[in-house]
Amino acid sequence: MDRNPSPPPPGRDKEEEEEVAGGDCIGSTVYSKHWLFGVLSGLIQIVSPENTKSSSDDEEQLTDLDEEMENEICRVWDMSMDEDVAVFLQEFNAPDIFMGVLAKSKCPRLREICVGILGNMACFQEICVSISSDKNLGQVLLHCLYDSDPPTLLETSRLLLTCLSQAEVASVWVERIREHPAIYDSICFIMSSSTNVDLLVKVGEVVDKLFDLDEKLMLEWVRNGAAQPLDQPQEESEEQPVFRLVPCILEAAKQVRSENPEWLDVYMHILQLLTTVDDGIQAIVHCPDTGKDIWNLLFDLVCHEFCQSDDPPIILQEQKTVLASVFSVLSAIYASQTEQEYLKIEKVDLPLIDSLIRVLQNMEQCQKKPENSAESNTEETKKTDLTQDDFHLKILKDILCEFLSNIFQALTKETVAQGVKEGQLSKQKCSSAFQNLLPFYSPVVEDFIKILREVDKALADDLEKNFPSLKVQT
Repeated sequence: MDRNPSPPPPGRDKEEEEEVAGGDCIGSTVYSKHWLFGVLSGLIQIVSPENTKSSSDDEEQLTDLDEEMENEICRVWDMSMDEDVAVFLQEFNAPDIFMGVLAKSKCPRLREICVGILGNMACFQEICVSISSDKNLGQVLLHCLYDSDPPTLLETSRLLLTCLSQAEVASVWVERIREHPAIYDSICFIMSSSTNVDLLVKVGEVVDKLFDLDEKLMLEWVRNGAAQPLDQPQEESEEQPVFRLVPCILEAAKQVRSENPEWLDVYMHILQLLTTVDDGIQAIVHCPDTGKDIWNLLFDLVCHEFCQSDDPPIILQEQKTVLASVFSVLSAIYASQTEQEYLKIEKVDLPLIDSLIRVLQNMEQCQKKPENSAESNTEETKKTDLTQDDFHLKILKDILCEFLSNIFQALTKETVAQGVKEGQLSKQKCSSAFQNLLPFYSPVVEDFIKILREVDKALADDLEKNFPSLKVQT
């Protein structure tokens, strides 16, 4: 069965048309109040006490949804995207009806639709505030995160993300989630085991928003798995699996990448947020297998997936945010654990230098103004442009230059010789690197020139001529 909302029926019967014409419509829409009352009354009947007595027939009724009722409630789902309809549903106390359905019904499709309608209603600020202020409804909705039905989990995650994106109520939901430790386990379970990429992306967006809003909650979740004893008895681990946040994020990222690498943005940003706190970095690098797997995944993305040599430079505009996150995490791992086997200089430095310089070169191409472009742009237009693409490109450039400078400082004479021989440190690429590193990283560049002079004096002399600001003692 198609799990998406069904479209409204193509027409109304004569009686319904007359009702609408007689002032029965909702707000400025053509939807009928009388019809909507009927659908909501039908929902009430489904979960009424006389229909929820325990018997085999009733159990079947609670898990199955009549086709006609499904079509009608899906129509309400479609209608609820209209603000007039959403306001009318709120005035009719529809959220209480949906709460009753979610508390009593075992029908996955019905639960999915009810949460979906609430999600549509929450897109409007006043209704979102009203829904968020209802503690009982909040408890029921959070309990939906323990559901086993992926479509219901998807709609619940969408609703939570909508509420977390409303500044007026975001803190309410953060606090509720903090008060329910089992939500951590549920989200980790989804990230580590689900193959539903739509669900993984939406759950990732919820986690990303939570961490962005509340660093304290992020630290609690990072420490949650780490606080569990590693040597607990086997029988206990089977009853209550121990979820560690970073491995779960890694599994979700791998699954998302297998379907579409462009959807990785959210999980890369979660990892980037983790690297902003010491506990987050340690959670990544102190687990040898996880640290190595994350490094290998990100290393492969920048070396073989994103912004490749055969891609047009403009691709950088589409990939700038995910590249900023990926390189930021790589840089943090590189700076904190250079003794790890998977970070041996001869294995990673030259490919990373090649990738970093390639992105910087594409950035230069993207920022070039067309020769025939008008130079009479208004100050307002320039400011608008700066707050969009240029702002994100500047962030990316800062990350790239800091990472590149760290790698340059670790280069040995042998690695430089290999880079010159294989082309990663050609005159053109070194020039591109210097152009971006100078003047802020002058000491790093000067030290690199000293090593390069021992390997290829002619190349070092050419670069010094092109960059006279360098003062390298010979």
